[in-house]
Amino acid sequence: MRFKKIPKLRIGDLEPDIPIIQGGMSVGVSLSGLASTVANEGGIGIISSAGIGMLEPDFATNFKEANNRAFRKEIRKVREMTTGIIGVNIMVALSDFDDLVNVAVDEDADFLFIGAGLPLRFPKTSLLDRLSKVINKVIPIVSSARAVKIIFQYWARHYNNVPVAVVVEGPLAGGHLGFKKEHINNPDHRLEKILPEVISVIKPYEQDFNKKIPVIAGGGIYTGADMHKFIQLGAQGVQMGTRFVTTHECDADIKFKEAYLKSKKEDIIIIDSPVGLPGRAIRNKYLEDVSAGIKKPFNCPWLCLKTCDFKNSPYCIALALTNAKKGIFEKGFAFAGANAYRADKIVSVKELIETLSEEYERAST
Repeated sequence: MRFKKIPKLRIGDLEPDIPIIQGGMSVGVSLSGLASTVANEGGIGIISSAGIGMLEPDFATNFKEANNRAFRKEIRKVREMTTGIIGVNIMVALSDFDDLVNVAVDEDADFLFIGAGLPLRFPKTSLLDRLSKVINKVIPIVSSARAVKIIFQYWARHYNNVPVAVVVEGPLAGGHLGFKKEHINNPDHRLEKILPEVISVIKPYEQDFNKKIPVIAGGGIYTGADMHKFIQLGAQGVQMGTRFVTTHECDADIKFKEAYLKSKKEDIIIIDSPVGLPGRAIRNKYLEDVSAGIKKPFNCPWLCLKTCDFKNSPYCIALALTNAKKGIFEKGFAFAGANAYRADKIVSVKELIETLSEEYERAST
């Protein structure tokens, strides 16, 4: 039995065999292939929705419909591949946030992991049971106790409810970060510091609403020893994205995975994203060109992110990430967590989870 000494993670009525949530990775890096395998191994598999329509042939002329169609297709596909627990990752900052939430609820995703903004308001509906269904699936992804306080106060006042769980993501995560650039290396914003603060905010709500609200730690968690450390600090589960990229089942092209394998510590850099947030990525020629002021021409068929300043942007980040997912690195780059350079081989999800279990057991003795 794997993870013999680890506490159980229970979210609402569901209890995965292992307390690992595979992080949602866009664009198209975590789809039904990776999510179903993680779920079949006892974790929670996540399909990421951001830019998913860019994998459809008509995205340039029908972006909104392409997004909905691709998202629905992946959720249905994953349901054919597993009976395990499946979540989706949806960003509040997406222009079609409401549509994607509706698709996820219609297709009965188990959980909606929602980040890049505070999940306060949801698609308008006259059906109370539908709103209740949404509320009971939402797991906010936050980067501070202050964000948790705002969400929980708003939900308690407007919905007479609170989220079933919370993911607290530290500054070592990959992709877009919920931190100001100057806070990324500030010790006051380390996951070790913000995790206990989030837990203390949630405690009174567990009593008021008479339910357990697990806190899941994410951002820079790479080994079983890391898992053990954060569970000792009060987390009831972990979210891991970067570690799942270098698996056979990850939905990205082999060249995307090789970018992780070839990277060195100094290649993992912080960039200024066109959407107004810092992001962590692997340095390459494309990013060096952008840094040197070279523009990458593009047409914006759809303002996919509300905060994107596409008229003044040197490149389209959704297109760059889609190209990288396809292995076309001369036209894009890979997002990655701070520990991406530690990957040295491609393994199966099964092997990875066995390794994490062994590492956890060693750390707990």
